[in-house]
Amino acid sequence: MTITVKVGEAKTRLSDLLARVGAGEEIIIARGDTPIAKLTRIEKANDLVAALAEARAARARAKRVTRKEILAWRREGARGV
Repeated sequence: MTITVKVGEAKTRLSDLLARVGAGEEIIIARGDTPIAKLTRIEKANDLVAALAEARAARARAKRVTRKEILAWRREGARGV
């Protein structure tokens, strides 16, 4: 879930907002009605399992490519097209 907070509120509630970001939420900080920053969680380097799962899921959603298509792309690249 994404929430938007004003700069003053963000300064007052920074610890609470960081806890929410740590739990996976995304926080947008706005000056007036203009968004100026986004707080997001930094994924740990050892979250390899999650990254692999995400990559596999993306690959499963992707359209299948034939060998013929791959060879055609390769020829196009060799011609500089």
